[in-house]
Amino acid sequence: MIHWLQHTTGGLLTLAAVSIAVLLVLIIKLKLEPFIALIVVGLLTALAAGLPVGTIVGSAQKASDSLLEKGFGSILGHITAIIGLGTILGSILERSGGAKVLTSALLRSFGEKRAPLAMGVAGFVFGIPVFFDIGIFVLAPLVYVAAKQGGKSLVLYAMPLLAGLSITHAFLPPHPGPVAAAGLLHVELGWIILMGLACGIPAFLIGGVLYSTWIGKRIVVDVPEDMVFAEEEGEKEANPPSLGLVAAIIAVPLVLILAGTFGSIWLPKGSALAGVAAFIGTPAVALTVAVLLASWLLGLRRGFTGKDLNELAAKSLRPVAMILLVVGAGAFFGAVLSATGIGKAVADSLHDAGLPVLLAAYVISCGMRIAQGSATVAIVTTSGIVAPTVAQLGYSQVQLALLVMAISAGSIIASHVNDGGFWIVSRYFNLTVPQTLKSWTALETVLSLSGFGVSALLMAVV
Repeated sequence: MIHWLQHTTGGLLTLAAVSIAVLLVLIIKLKLEPFIALIVVGLLTALAAGLPVGTIVGSAQKASDSLLEKGFGSILGHITAIIGLGTILGSILERSGGAKVLTSALLRSFGEKRAPLAMGVAGFVFGIPVFFDIGIFVLAPLVYVAAKQGGKSLVLYAMPLLAGLSITHAFLPPHPGPVAAAGLLHVELGWIILMGLACGIPAFLIGGVLYSTWIGKRIVVDVPEDMVFAEEEGEKEANPPSLGLVAAIIAVPLVLILAGTFGSIWLPKGSALAGVAAFIGTPAVALTVAVLLASWLLGLRRGFTGKDLNELAAKSLRPVAMILLVVGAGAFFGAVLSATGIGKAVADSLHDAGLPVLLAAYVISCGMRIAQGSATVAIVTTSGIVAPTVAQLGYSQVQLALLVMAISAGSIIASHVNDGGFWIVSRYFNLTVPQTLKSWTALETVLSLSGFGVSALLMAVV
């Protein structure tokens, strides 16, 4: 029995299925923190597969070569600075009033009739540097105002905003899900940005524009008259930042990362210009430049002190710790799957069954999302599961980026009662549970299917 479990394809696949089932039970039933559950299941899987203890955890004298430390360290060294700097950048843009400037300008440009689309574009743009829930907290008051002025259902204005925020959260750096997947699957972030836009924009148009307009006319929700819409402290500035400045600061890291990615392709190897492009296009360097610009132009020049910026950074980074732990534990779990031979067994089985890896990754991600609710956990866990399989296939950078998009698309499907975002949407936009299911849950499913559909089409032609 033990030999069958550890050395045959059927046994390894059984071990993989049991591992994932135990992981879900620990997270869903026992309410164990995902990062603890991933460590526990990773250790148990490694032991059940017969890996030596020294390989799994090392020894008292040396643990640096162990699966546990290498699993955590390999991914955290890649993403920690990126996620931390991206979080600080978003907090400065939020506190400075950049969100209100951006949204107000879009509302003026699009006009009252196209206000829902303006909210969607605001969510898409402002969602790049800020987390999903922060985007709702900051932009929700502007949705209320637009809905009151338009005299139509709150759903008509809220859903496009939520679509924009959801797409950027799942598909684009510096959000933790796509950044972690890029690290686990060894994809340059420049390609993640390009494929994220290529898959995310069509999904946004289908879900955030077409579906949101359709459902917004069928679910009528009024803005409560007694709701007080207090503006953020930073949005009370008498002299808000200009739209051009806000847009430029958001664009800086994206442009620099893309320059680094394509500079390595187009510029002569070993040239000084190629070296400059590689340096400034390194994601950590690009985001450092953006944070320094934001600190000066949106902070110090507008009356912030160094102490204010330090406190803002410290406050914004507190929620990041748990995200990093989840990502590190997911990378360890993936390293175990690779070391045990489970990854190769899965690859061989997919090949024999004729099931494309892209579809398999999407289905696994959907299952993880529906089962435990977190998009980031779904992306990290799925990437860890498929990484050993993908390593056998010789995918190009574009193909790997599209695989990340399929995983990301699966991670946002069918948000329901086990997802914190479900309750934030319900509370902030005055929706009952049935209304939230019909609007928000359905919207997430449309975005997921659309994003995966585009990634599959692009994969067929690259």
